[in-house]
Amino acid sequence: MVSVQVAKPLAVDHHGRRLPLSNSFNDKEDDMQINRTGSAQWSGGLKDGKGQISTQSGALNHYPYGFASRFEGVAGTNPEELIGAAHAGCFTMALSLILNEAGFTAESMETTAKVTLESVEGGFAITAIHLTLTGKVPGADEATFTELANKAKAGCPVSKALASVPISLEVHAA
Repeated sequence: MVSVQVAKPLAVDHHGRRLPLSNSFNDKEDDMQINRTGSAQWSGGLKDGKGQISTQSGALNHYPYGFASRFEGVAGTNPEELIGAAHAGCFTMALSLILNEAGFTAESMETTAKVTLESVEGGFAITAIHLTLTGKVPGADEATFTELANKAKAGCPVSKALASVPISLEVHAA
């Protein structure tokens, strides 16, 4: 069983600084640590094997994955899709915070994260992530929206965790 734990605080601003938290959430803001787990089970070989992934929250519970869902387009999930969903979610949430700090509230935002897996010398690697954001933010012009989106891209915890991969951003104001 593979277990993934995230031990970094999730409440950070676009500069990576911890944000004050209410005492009802945590007695000591300096001691804030949130752990989340994901697990995977696998049986068989690479091409004929089958796996299941689960998350602590139960959002995924023994959800199937395998070679075919990763490389052949068969139903099921794959690590790149999960990274993309996590990155899109984290980035959009971080942008909501940054917009609020700048005096704006999004009416709507939708982010897609395209994660590129390529064959490289020695195996496969994630070589790029492209975020595409479409949003409607009353009072913010496209230049302001783009500037704040770039701050979110740089400061979101998942972007930081994926810092070894080039991350690009395309912004569309609705």
